[in-house]
Amino acid sequence: MYTALYRKLRPRRFTDVFGQDIIVRTLRNQIITGKMSHAYLFCGTRGTGKTTTALILAKAVNCETPAEGEACNVCNACIAINGGESLNIIEMDAASHTGVDNIREIREAVKYPPTEGKYKVYIIDEVHMLSASAFNALLKTLEEPPDGVIFILATTDPQKIPATIHSRCQRFDFKRIASQTLFSEVKGYLAEENINCTDDALALAVRVADGSVRDCLSIMDQCASVYFNEEITLEKISELLGAVDRTALANMATALSVHDLPQIFDTIEGFMASGKDVHQFTADFLAYLRDCMVALTSSQHAARILDLSEENVEALRNSIAGVDPRALTRYIYTISEIIPKLRHTGNARILLEAALIGLCTRRTDGQASTSQLTQANQQNQAVAQNTTATDILNFLQKK
Repeated sequence: MYTALYRKLRPRRFTDVFGQDIIVRTLRNQIITGKMSHAYLFCGTRGTGKTTTALILAKAVNCETPAEGEACNVCNACIAINGGESLNIIEMDAASHTGVDNIREIREAVKYPPTEGKYKVYIIDEVHMLSASAFNALLKTLEEPPDGVIFILATTDPQKIPATIHSRCQRFDFKRIASQTLFSEVKGYLAEENINCTDDALALAVRVADGSVRDCLSIMDQCASVYFNEEITLEKISELLGAVDRTALANMATALSVHDLPQIFDTIEGFMASGKDVHQFTADFLAYLRDCMVALTSSQHAARILDLSEENVEALRNSIAGVDPRALTRYIYTISEIIPKLRHTGNARILLEAALIGLCTRRTDGQASTSQLTQANQQNQAVAQNTTATDILNFLQKK
């Protein structure tokens, strides 16, 4: 049976975990010195290595011949854990086991010592999904578990974890993987798997993954299946993901900055004709506006923050030339407000067009002054200010 890339390439040693150096160093030192905690809380967004690190920790504390805090991966205990056959590693999905009865079962089971190895390790994923009564049932056991028992709680939403649980655990926050780190690591994986992918295509996958190793590998896995024995290019991965060409986003930003309604409608018509999803375009446009805001307000550090070349940062600034940062934030707030509504409306295109018309026809103090605008900008702004509801309806009917 075929194994997905993110499962096949899952790290099995601490040294294979990337992007979480402080966490890895701390856990290895605790194993070396024998000062492990009885309860850990792993927090972070999806695909950042919480469950993977929990399994590596469980393997390291049960390894028969550990070295420098690392499991050997060849002893019977390591082989059993790697194969998912160890009786000492108990994984529970709190999303489907939310009740107090499930925790009572754990409380009864921890009384018995490990059948093999040194520790019984309970890994409770998405622990924030437990009910209040289940959390209360877990408190005493979590505070004073029997010898040879370690709890590892993993969550993507630590705000929902009660303070009483927090106080009984050592908390580790898993950060999103930096784009450059994720790019270089996945590029190495693809070379090992003989998957031919261009750098700009991989860069798009990394950007869409948003710091998640699993998401990035899943995207590349899907691309490799669709374009078997072919080079994966930017055009191919864009088509597969439904991503929007940044040229269209730049055209939209420029048209919005000068209140050019015809150009706005032409851009929308263009991406609709190419089969792109309105919700995806709007989400991409919001991200593009955020990049423009960073480029406009953080001139010295924009390239580092956005992980872009100076040429691309300058292109961002040019696409919104003459726009005041306060007006740009208004664009961002307006677009972000309609995104949740797009999936629940009968015609998402109309909702997007109405929002963009509203931005073009409403003056705010955040707009650039007339003296700062180009002559073309002044003309478009004047047209926008004098546009009535009847004019807009007539324009839409022509389209």
